[in-house]
Amino acid sequence: MKQFGGKVLFLDRGDINTDEIIPAKYLTEISKQALKPYLLEDLKMDGFNPKTDITGKKVIITRENFGCGSSREHAPWALEVNGIYTVIAENFARIFRQNMFNCGMLAIEMHKKEIDDMFRTFGDKDTDCNIIINDDGTAKVKLISGSLSKSYLFRLDGFEKALVEDDGWIGYADKRY
Repeated sequence: MKQFGGKVLFLDRGDINTDEIIPAKYLTEISKQALKPYLLEDLKMDGFNPKTDITGKKVIITRENFGCGSSREHAPWALEVNGIYTVIAENFARIFRQNMFNCGMLAIEMHKKEIDDMFRTFGDKDTDCNIIINDDGTAKVKLISGSLSKSYLFRLDGFEKALVEDDGWIGYADKRY
């Protein structure tokens, strides 16, 4: 199972689409690893530089509708090869969210008020994130910056939890079929 949690990259914008996650011109690459240097290359946000801001980050916290646009597995793959296994947002494009779980990654949905609180409390700080998943499907995101920490609850359904535990759809299918 992947290690979830780590340093947080805050992307304070909604509707980040799959072309911004990994530009379409790289979809002909034949390995996941080849996608690595191009993650978020076309994302335009004031103060964001993909060449310097992604390094060392393991979790993305963002706004609504993350992963909208074209349906492609390459977007979660580009996150995965960069060691980003967790994205926390108000909501996700349906196919992108399922592709994240199919890759054994976490697409955690939180209410707007909780996302607002995360940005207000931690958005301008060097922040770490711990993900705790309990056997009953209850879970929490714990954000930590220095002596400041705060937890936010979320839930995984049984199938999502199984996909994460089995490192994605292939591992899940190998165990069960």
